[in-house]
Amino acid sequence: MFRVDIMTLFDLTVGDVLSESILGRAQERDILRIEAHQIRDYTLNRQKQVDDYPYGGGHGAVMQADPLYQCWKHITDAYGGGRTIYLSPAGKTFCQARARELARECDHLILVCGHYEGIDERFIEECVDEEISLGDFVLTGGEIAAMAVTDAVCRLVPGVLSDPECFEEESHWNGLLEYPQYSRPEEWHGRRVPAILRSGDHKNIARWRRKQAIVRTRDRRPDMYARLDLSSKADQKLLREIAEEEAAAAQASPNDMP
Repeated sequence: MFRVDIMTLFDLTVGDVLSESILGRAQERDILRIEAHQIRDYTLNRQKQVDDYPYGGGHGAVMQADPLYQCWKHITDAYGGGRTIYLSPAGKTFCQARARELARECDHLILVCGHYEGIDERFIEECVDEEISLGDFVLTGGEIAAMAVTDAVCRLVPGVLSDPECFEEESHWNGLLEYPQYSRPEEWHGRRVPAILRSGDHKNIARWRRKQAIVRTRDRRPDMYARLDLSSKADQKLLREIAEEEAAAAQASPNDMP
């Protein structure tokens, strides 16, 4: 069983969100166990205080090391040591590749959600294995980041999704953004589903999807596109087709082109 323990000041909210949908069903089948722990339950004072003024002055408050440590120790004593991750804007940016590594390399994650102005550095030094960030921005607390990491990792655990193909064709799995998707009805607001998707020719559908994924990645994420390996004969043929189609479209309606 893959286990995730989340240390937070908002255990009910986090627990409710991660008990729904795919992750909820996986927990019912004992493939996953996700548990949120209220850090305030591990304080040694009546006020359940978990923060105090920072040494050196400054605005706000800092989460104290000992409540965090007591909560972390309870988890490790009860369920064994896991990989402890602090959700922090100072961490390495999370990506699909890291999600795959975490799902493959360990079976127990302990996620630490900071709040206020952060957490006491001494807890990080003693207990944290790595810091992870969602991106170059700051959130009020680590809960949203913890839920995102949990979702991204847990859906890759074997058995959570019905088939590996459920995620192997998604954005970022192989360096491409996902191709456009369509559903019923066949026509909506005058827009029709591409004919190729209604043809039943699965080989040509797969080829069309690959081409669309290449174009979408090139246009929306040139940084990802620059890292793609498109040297195969099949991809080189697709690139020539894309260039020919775009040249024909530009010639047909030159006034519409930038």
